[in-house]
Amino acid sequence: MKNLRIIQYEKWKSPDLRHITATAWDVASDSLLCTLGPTESDATIELIRVNLKSKTSNHESIISWDALCPNPNSACEEIIDLHYFADKSMSCLVLAGGDVIVIREEIFRNEERIEIVGSIDEGITAARWSPDEELLAITTRVNTIVFMSRNFEGVIDASMTSEDLKISNQVSVGWGKKETQFRGRGARALKDPTVPEKIDEGVLSPHDNFKVSLSWRGDGAFIVVSSVEAGKRRVFRVYSREGVLDSISEPVDGLEGTLSWRPAGNLIAGVQRLDDHIDIVFFERNGLRHGQFHLRLTPEQYKCSKYQIQLQWNPDSTILAVLLENHIEFWTMSNYHWYLKQQVPHNNSVIPCSLKWNPEKPLRCILTSNESITILEQIFTVTQTGTIPPYDHGIVAVIDGKTAKVTPFRTANIPPPMSLHDFEVNSNIIDISFNNATYSIAILHQKGISVFDWENVNDPSASPYLSREITLPKSSFSNVKYQQISWAYKNEVVTLHSCDSISHITKFRLDKQCNETDFTESTNITSTIKSFTISTLLSFSEKDYLHTFVQSKDGEIQGLDQGKQLLTQLKLPLFLPWINLIKYQSSLLTVGMSNNGFLYANNRLLARNCTSFITTDAHIIFTTASHFLKFIYITEIEHLEVPPEDIQDDERCRSIERGARIVTAVPTCLCLVLQMPRGNLETIYPRAMVLAGVRKLIKEMNYKKAFAHCRTHRLDMNLLYDYSPEQFLSNVGLFVKQVKKATHIDLFLSSLREEDVTKTKYKEAKNPIIISDNSLILNNKMETDSSNSGKTLSKVNKICDAFLQNFKAKTNENVQNIITAHVCKSPPALDDGLLVLASLMKDSPHLVERAVEHICFLSDVNKLYDNALGLYNIDLALLVVQKSQKDPREYLPFLQNLQEKSTIRRQFSIDDFLGRHVKALSWLHELDSYPEFQAYTQKNSLYPTALSLCRYNETKHADIMLLYAKYLESKSEYPSAALAYEALSDYTKATSCYLTSGSSYWRQALYCAQSQSPPVSGSALTNIAMNLYEALIECKDYYSAATIQLEYLLSVSGACHAFCKGYFFTEAFHLSAYKQQPELVHSVIEPGLIECFASSTELLGDCKAQIMAQVPRIRELRLKAMEDPLAFYKGERGDDDVDIPDDISVVPSSNISTSRSLFTRYTGKSGKNTIGTTTSRATSKHRKKEERKRAQGKKGSIYEEEYLVNSIERLIKRVERAREDIDRLLKGMVRRGMWERARALELALENLVKLYTSIVPEVFNLDSDRPEINREQDRQNAGVAAIQVEREEVGDYKGKPIIAPFEKLSLLG
Repeated sequence: MKNLRIIQYEKWKSPDLRHITATAWDVASDSLLCTLGPTESDATIELIRVNLKSKTSNHESIISWDALCPNPNSACEEIIDLHYFADKSMSCLVLAGGDVIVIREEIFRNEERIEIVGSIDEGITAARWSPDEELLAITTRVNTIVFMSRNFEGVIDASMTSEDLKISNQVSVGWGKKETQFRGRGARALKDPTVPEKIDEGVLSPHDNFKVSLSWRGDGAFIVVSSVEAGKRRVFRVYSREGVLDSISEPVDGLEGTLSWRPAGNLIAGVQRLDDHIDIVFFERNGLRHGQFHLRLTPEQYKCSKYQIQLQWNPDSTILAVLLENHIEFWTMSNYHWYLKQQVPHNNSVIPCSLKWNPEKPLRCILTSNESITILEQIFTVTQTGTIPPYDHGIVAVIDGKTAKVTPFRTANIPPPMSLHDFEVNSNIIDISFNNATYSIAILHQKGISVFDWENVNDPSASPYLSREITLPKSSFSNVKYQQISWAYKNEVVTLHSCDSISHITKFRLDKQCNETDFTESTNITSTIKSFTISTLLSFSEKDYLHTFVQSKDGEIQGLDQGKQLLTQLKLPLFLPWINLIKYQSSLLTVGMSNNGFLYANNRLLARNCTSFITTDAHIIFTTASHFLKFIYITEIEHLEVPPEDIQDDERCRSIERGARIVTAVPTCLCLVLQMPRGNLETIYPRAMVLAGVRKLIKEMNYKKAFAHCRTHRLDMNLLYDYSPEQFLSNVGLFVKQVKKATHIDLFLSSLREEDVTKTKYKEAKNPIIISDNSLILNNKMETDSSNSGKTLSKVNKICDAFLQNFKAKTNENVQNIITAHVCKSPPALDDGLLVLASLMKDSPHLVERAVEHICFLSDVNKLYDNALGLYNIDLALLVVQKSQKDPREYLPFLQNLQEKSTIRRQFSIDDFLGRHVKALSWLHELDSYPEFQAYTQKNSLYPTALSLCRYNETKHADIMLLYAKYLESKSEYPSAALAYEALSDYTKATSCYLTSGSSYWRQALYCAQSQSPPVSGSALTNIAMNLYEALIECKDYYSAATIQLEYLLSVSGACHAFCKGYFFTEAFHLSAYKQQPELVHSVIEPGLIECFASSTELLGDCKAQIMAQVPRIRELRLKAMEDPLAFYKGERGDDDVDIPDDISVVPSSNISTSRSLFTRYTGKSGKNTIGTTTSRATSKHRKKEERKRAQGKKGSIYEEEYLVNSIERLIKRVERAREDIDRLLKGMVRRGMWERARALELALENLVKLYTSIVPEVFNLDSDRPEINREQDRQNAGVAAIQVEREEVGDYKGKPIIAPFEKLSLLG
């Protein structure tokens, strides 16, 4: 679908019009080397360099010398080949006389400027350097081929004899030919398809020049030689790089000597001249024919084509150049069809001698004639209409010689080489331009301009028709070359042509007098763009007005509009061959791509690997060399955001087939047309375009099209609501009116979910947009309102209620949708839907059957049957159950039985059948059947409900309470059972339950024991109190234990002892004084003080020893991790002396876990990863084993550091909890005069608190910032990041432990 457009056409004439004999490219300096002479009158050869970068193509002479011809049969010496080595600044000339000459521009020691490095006495017929410049292939006059190295040393030589013809016996099976096609059973039996109708004998063409031609394959592995064998047959010989003959071509009549091997390697092109036409024929490497195409020559051109036709493939194998007598044709192949894309005429009186492509710029070439060199550069471009709705018809024009193939992809998706409309002009087409406002087509061809009008683009049967024909003005210059054409207004076109290397612009007015033209040279347009630098014409349509611009070689863009200047002068960073202009708000955005794939927006670089692009009103769409299709939302230049290559979570990026290129975009149809490398087309609907189109339609409240797009492209229907909730709820009636079909409304309602898809799967890469007058305005209000409104009421229920409210007026017409709205609620409102059926059974019986089928389709019929029963409507239940798979014998007796019962008994039976026991119990209560009520309560454990129903009947309430207490006691819920027994004044069982509940209920147990009749007393009460005391001591509730000792066991010493064990020394002192037993101070309290002092001292000493042992170990582990993280985490050994076999894994199996490993954590994937990186290969047994290892913190394992940090944290918390007890202990010892012991204990506590306060920042990483993880750092810095990620994953980072400030007791000094 691409055409060739000429962007450079310049000529350089030789000094004094001397004869140019050979040319070569110097890609390093972008210049040409050419030789002048020798001729019959002058034997001098001069090597000159032509600088193409200068605006006047200056040249400089390198060297000249006299070259006498050693062959007496030749009038002068002939240059066979000229090649330039850029790495050595050296030129190599191969002369027909047999000399191989080297000319050095930079001379080093012991080197000469010009040197004959080799000579072949027999003479040379052809020579060609290999593409890698390592081998020189030479054919001689004695039919030998010689291979020479880069150092001009002979490698191998081989003779070309008639015996070579016996090397291969090819058999063509006729693949792809007419003979092998199916034409019926009888036709297949008539002839063997492997036998051709006519066998060629290799008859020579009458115009054969008997010269030898060479051509290398692109990789330099093979070379093909074309020569005449024994004066009878033209033969193609294929030699390997080692000089071994590989194959011989099959005989072909009329085969001429020209050949060119496609650099891709699959085809060898040659010329076959027949009686009435000329074919370009192709051979495979094995010598067999592989297709052909005809040169489209008129009979007059065929008769005049007496000279040898030349062929040249361009370096990337996309163009085949055919050099004819008076013009050059550029052919391309797509989808197995050959297109004539461009024709460049040259002076008939001058026969071209060669055409050479630039090795590094595939579409740049030079045409060398006797006295001049033409520099020609082209680009591949898609000729298409605009992409701004509603003018986005996706019209694409393809040039094929005189034929223009036009297809509007919006109405007809026809793959090439076919098209919807084909029309011819008088001569071969140069360029085509579309008028985006009127869809007129201006075709620039060799003889003039043809204008075709297209009145109804939407009608596939309406084809364009010729409305105007303009003949190009005759210029006084013979070398005028028209290059491009563009529309300037509804009735004006502008052409760009070159004359004597100077660009000119001509404006044609397409009025009644079609031949009236305005000539406007670029020098009169603007003073800033020089006349000879204009390279491209481009236009931009704004509503009904067209703006025309030109771009110079330097990337400078200037408008041609004299009245309305939309774009001020813009200077791009470099010349961009492909440019699109976008109107954004009040400014114009220039998006362009360079030859090397750099994508620019004005002066900002967006991407470096772009292969094709197109712009719409909302997106910049481009493909990349890594085979991704990306979308950039159009906004201000500085806010343009290029999406990452994430095809899962980002709508702006998706993968495409390798080598796909953009043809056109049709935003109205939400589609994008891509062309594959072979030439076939694929129309895709990218998610970004579809979502942008749906969002735009929602803003325009065109819900019909938005719904259709969601349905066609399988988008979540929730988008219709989530994108603009308030707008949707206020326009539910409009939605129903536009969508109309009940099935479509049901589809929408059944697709509703609570999820807000605009924040999850369809999250916009930028803020929502409102499109108005082709401009984008940011709008956040709707999204904010939608997020706030969904917090109070279910989104699904809100939408369903809105639809139900709209359907109230027309219930019978929307029965199906009403039922759907009820059933689709969250949770489903099945009862409401069944009530709709019940009302239809009374009011509209004819609609009931269809409504029942619909509700049974939407929900489980068994659940509907249960809900219908729950409504106590037997007829409705029978209607529903008939749609199920149940046997009537299952439900009919049950329903008949229900029909015979009384109303309340029927309701009880239904609720009991449905398992609604609470409601069934209420019906039994209404029936006033207490024994049945009591039995049903016990059966279904409905005691709370029964208590509530019987709360006004004391007798029944007490009976139920007793049953409930026994039930709770059987379920081991002793506290609740004890409470129930106590409420019933059953203190004996209440005491038993309280004692069983635990020591925390000691007060309730003792109360109930003393509330019995008679009260528990004496030894029984003492036993109860002693048991409770021992239980409290075991639970370390010393205060409660002391209370029991004092109040129930009447032991003051026991109470003081309990107080001392709990560090309540103040209470112990007070009790001894209150009970007037001072001897307890010496016998009980002071020993208690000494015992607590010993235990506290031991605790502080153990804690200090633990800190002194564990903190250095933590430092050691972290140092090892910093020095060699891979070895620390067992990823690889840190010892350089230990070699690891490279055929085994270096990751031990013990480290397998569900978390990311050290080798995958820098892939940039966070959250959602691929299955290969997140799925654990370890079994559940292995994971439990790893958890046990982590809990143990075994020394040397990766979990040791985590274990040590957690241990220190637990130690600090333990000491902090003990500080209150130690404080009471210190005060008690001071009261008894134990000064030294108190000072020693306080000093030990102070030292310990200072110690762990100082190490907390280090242990818990609070003294320095965590190093930032940079996934692009080198290996050394990545080790630090590995430690950070590992610690975060295993939970190493914790908050700082709370440490209370230490305050010394002032009395201790």
